Amino acid sequence: MSMRAYTIRLYPTKMQEQDMIKHINACRYIWNWMIEQQESLYKENKKHLSAFDMIKLLTPLKNDGEHDWLYEVSNATLQIVCRDLRKCYENVFNHKSNLPKFKTKKNAKLIFPVCPVRSWFEEDVVHIQKIGKIKYRADCKINTGRCGNKIFNPRIQNICGKWILSFVRDDENQVSFLSDKNMGIDLGLKNFMTVAYGDEMIVFPNINKSKKIKDNEKKIKFLHRSIMRKYRASGFKKTKNIEKLEAKVKKIMRKNSNIRKNYIHQCTHKLILLSPSKIIMENLNIRGMMKNHHLSKAIRDSCFYEAIRQLKYKSSWNGICFVQADRFFPSSKLCYNCGCIHKGLKLSDRTYVCPECGFTIDRDYQAALNLQRYGD
Repeated sequence: MSMRAYTIRLYPTKMQEQDMIKHINACRYIWNWMIEQQESLYKENKKHLSAFDMIKLLTPLKNDGEHDWLYEVSNATLQIVCRDLRKCYENVFNHKSNLPKFKTKKNAKLIFPVCPVRSWFEEDVVHIQKIGKIKYRADCKINTGRCGNKIFNPRIQNICGKWILSFVRDDENQVSFLSDKNMGIDLGLKNFMTVAYGDEMIVFPNINKSKKIKDNEKKIKFLHRSIMRKYRASGFKKTKNIEKLEAKVKKIMRKNSNIRKNYIHQCTHKLILLSPSKIIMENLNIRGMMKNHHLSKAIRDSCFYEAIRQLKYKSSWNGICFVQADRFFPSSKLCYNCGCIHKGLKLSDRTYVCPECGFTIDRDYQAALNLQRYGD
C-alpha cells in the first residue's frame, strides 16, 4: 500500500463558485484572527493556543453578533484551518520554518480545506459539505459511494480561473511481471529522452520545440512588451489594465507548464509499461547546469528533475529497480565498442567518433547504451 496524490478538475455552477469563495474568505479571516489571538496571548502569558483551544473559540466568535456569516461556511473547514495554524507553530518550535504571517486578500492563494469524512464521490459528481454536488472530470478510476476509498487532506483551489480538487488516497501497488532487460535513459536538449532498451532505441522529442509551446512563448513576449509600455506611461504604477495583462501572462504560462507535465507523464508511463528489470539514469547537477546562461532557460523548461522524480516513484510502484549513475560517469565520452574515453568531445559534437577504433554512433544513444550496462 502507498499514499498517492490526485488532482481532478471541478466544474461548479455560479452559485457553487460563490459558496467556494465564501469558504476561501472565511478561511483567510479565521487564519488572521487566530494569529492575532496567538500573539496577544503570547505577550501576556508566553504561551500559545493549542489546536483544540482555537477550535473552542470558533463558537463564541460566531455568536457575537458580528460574525453570523461564518455559519454559511462548513465548521469542519474552519477547524482544519486551526489545525494547520497549530502545525505552523510546531514547525517554528522545531526550527523548521518562520512564524506564520497574515494573509492578504490580494496575494493569498485561493484555496480552502475540505472535510474528508463528509466528502465522497458519485458517478459524475463529488459531494462537498455546505456546497453540494459538484461535477468533476478525472482520468483515474475513483471508487464511488461513502464506502469507497478513503481520501486524506482534500483541498479545493482556484488556479487561473479553474477549480481543482487535490487529495491523497491509499492505493495498492500493482507489481507487474518484469523482463530481464535493463533500460538506459539519457536526458538532453535536442531530444528530451533517448532510451536504450535491449537492442531498441526509443526517442522522445523535446516538447519545447513544438509549435504550440513556441506560439505561447511568442504571446508571452508580446504581452511583456505591452506591460512595460503601460508601466512607463503610468509612471510605473500598476493599473487595472496592467493587472489584466499580467493575468493573461499567468494563464499562458500555466498552459505551458501543464503541457510539459502532461508530456512527461506520457513519456514515463510508456517506459514503465515496457516493464524493464532496471532503469538507469544520470545523476545530473541541474543547479550547476543552470549557471550556463546560454542554456539555462532551455534546461529549466525541459524539467529534468520532474522526469527523474516521476520515474522514481513510478518504478517503486511497479517493483522496478531505479538506479542513478555516478555523477562523474562519462556516459557520453565512453566508447561503447572499445571502452576508450574521448576527452576532446565537445557539446556541439552530436555524433560520436571514437579516436581509437573509429566507432561512429549518435552521441545521445551511446550515452543511453553506456547507462544501460552501468554496474554490470
